[in-house]
Amino acid sequence: MCHPAAFTMEECEAVRKRLDAPVFKNLFLTNRQQTEYYLLMIPADKPFKTKYLSSQLGCARLSFASPEAMMEMLHIAPGAVSPMGLIHDTSSRVRLIIDSDLAAIDTYACHPCVNTASIALSLSDLLKKIIPATGHTYTWVTLPVEG
Repeated sequence: MCHPAAFTMEECEAVRKRLDAPVFKNLFLTNRQQTEYYLLMIPADKPFKTKYLSSQLGCARLSFASPEAMMEMLHIAPGAVSPMGLIHDTSSRVRLIIDSDLAAIDTYACHPCVNTASIALSLSDLLKKIIPATGHTYTWVTLPVEG
């Protein structure tokens, strides 16, 4: 489905309604040294606290990666981050991390590397077909709702 550019979760609400599928928050993160990169998928309404993810991954506190790193590795601009960009990460530098709250979701909506379109996709197809086809794996984490 094509639509006006959607940069925020609020703008994605219209997409969710039209596709009748939830939209996840996708965050592109890096460690302090900018040597490790992560793509985190979490529920759209769940607050993100870096300390909980860092402790589960056993790494130093994470922060948002630069738009330049995002473009270099995923060929995606800010506002369009999606696991679909992993197809461009042929060196597997980005690690996909998924919050366990998403495990029960059947179908969800995401950008296909641009924020002027969205597709509905089954989480099962993403995890069993698309992600393996990119040469990546994924890690489940359990992030608390409150700190």
